[in-house]
Amino acid sequence: MRLQINAVHFSADQKLLDFVQRKLDKLDTYYDRITGAEVFLMLDGASSNKVKDKVVEVRLSIPGKEIFVSEQDKSFEGATDRLVDVLKDKLVRFKQKRNGHSSQEIVEAKAQMRAEAVEPEEL
Repeated sequence: MRLQINAVHFSADQKLLDFVQRKLDKLDTYYDRITGAEVFLMLDGASSNKVKDKVVEVRLSIPGKEIFVSEQDKSFEGATDRLVDVLKDKLVRFKQKRNGHSSQEIVEAKAQMRAEAVEPEEL
């Protein structure tokens, strides 16, 4: 996955950049066809001298779709953790939709197969 990290109106520490890189690299376990990601690190309220929250935005590129998620928290690390959780859910849902089935449909199909397998033995 090609990853581009942009710090808007401030210089990001290398430790923060490495943290974001490690977290987003884990998304490959949920969907292996991610082509790239663009990350924006921003300070909310930077126009005034008082910074309230840190904002992390990610635009994830996958074949046929782009997923955009934005989270804010008191720290970039907290916002990144929450953002990665949301991206995991979105990737899993996208993969299920692409494959044309959901976990509930699988459970129902297995139950129906078991019921059909029991009926011939009863005869």
